[in-house]
Amino acid sequence: MGSNQPVDDLQLLGLLKRAADDLGVKAWIVGGYVRDHLLGRDQPDLDVVVEDGAAAHLAERFAQLTGAGPPVTFERYGTAQVTLPGHLVEFVSARAESYPPDSRKPHVRPATLDEDLGRRDFTVNTLLMDFEGNIHDRLGSARADLDAHILRTPADPIQTFNDDPLRMLRAVRFAAQLGFDLAPDLVPAMRQLSGRLVSPVISVERISDELRKMLLSERPRLALELLDSAGLLELVLPELAACKGVAQTGYHTHDVYGHTLLAVGLTPPDLIVRLAAVFHDVGKPATATPEGAFTGHEEVGAGMARTALERLRFPLKEIDAVATLVRLHLRPVYYRSEWSDGAVRRLARDAGAQIERLMALARADIGASAYPEPEKLDELATRLATVLSEKPTRMAAPIDGEDIMRALGIPPGPAVGRIKERLGELIMDGEIEPSREAVLAYLQSHSDL
Repeated sequence: MGSNQPVDDLQLLGLLKRAADDLGVKAWIVGGYVRDHLLGRDQPDLDVVVEDGAAAHLAERFAQLTGAGPPVTFERYGTAQVTLPGHLVEFVSARAESYPPDSRKPHVRPATLDEDLGRRDFTVNTLLMDFEGNIHDRLGSARADLDAHILRTPADPIQTFNDDPLRMLRAVRFAAQLGFDLAPDLVPAMRQLSGRLVSPVISVERISDELRKMLLSERPRLALELLDSAGLLELVLPELAACKGVAQTGYHTHDVYGHTLLAVGLTPPDLIVRLAAVFHDVGKPATATPEGAFTGHEEVGAGMARTALERLRFPLKEIDAVATLVRLHLRPVYYRSEWSDGAVRRLARDAGAQIERLMALARADIGASAYPEPEKLDELATRLATVLSEKPTRMAAPIDGEDIMRALGIPPGPAVGRIKERLGELIMDGEIEPSREAVLAYLQSHSDL
């Protein structure tokens, strides 16, 4: 093949069949691709389970037929990956694996195909597709569970979750992504085994990856509710769990935790906005007064969000963005029509690249309470668009420190920064035109600045 054109599913099946026939091996597509195919969901990545330990050989032959690069192999796990335009195809030998109580490295052993399927996470992920597109339900219950939208473990959930504790988070994530219900025995098993999630077994990165997928799902609020009912919320997001039972007055209709869940449910599918919604009020428990005030909770919350996301190993760029949103989340909420253009410009300046996300967070925050006049945010958005489109911009002074030192004949020092800041404020408030000439003229006529 060798082109960069995406390979369609029929071509993939044909190439897999040819590779398997060439080697005389038995293999099947399994897991998410088959499940999502039946649900009408797009799933570009394929897992191929290969019988009798022949995964690496099948991967090599498939790579040759497709003109892809050599497979990336992981001998410890008996897996090999082939990357094609638009697809990642992973080949795995039928196996069983489990995590010892004190290790992140699973114990992997060869297994029959039926053993492999019986040790997988959920029945809906055990459906097989042969390379002619036919579906096979070797467990006998997987198709019924898929049709009923139920997540059930092939084995006793205690055993399934003990084998790989991350599966508890995957249960929550699949429920949030697919809108499936958890079988009645899953949550009690998760509560019983929740401590396994924070032992040395599961890396922070794997936990964070699941949390990221939950929050980007169609049902982020459901994900948080399931984490809570399964006893996992205080392990993954203790800052949010601490908001339960913290009463609020005024326009709030729920406690801090309930309000947060409502707000998360009202956010657009943007990871940064949803993380900010999760953390926007986590500073309230620490700042609560007997009178029901939470003065400074936005600053406290920003620090807590930063600490939490560092613990969860999120990238610094994402941490900075979330902390900014948490710190500023009250500013649009407190907007009034009487605000000067300068105040609107300051909001735009302080939010910087996060201004649209800040407005999305504010809409969710207001929507999650009985706050009056939610339409005021439309007015603010219009005014923000106006000040952001100003040419030349009034958001920054068009001169630098060298210009100030030359104009006033002063040496470098703290005064230069103070003067530049003052000029920026005057430009923002409309007192000085935002041109270099106007600013220098003002500077020379106001040498006492």
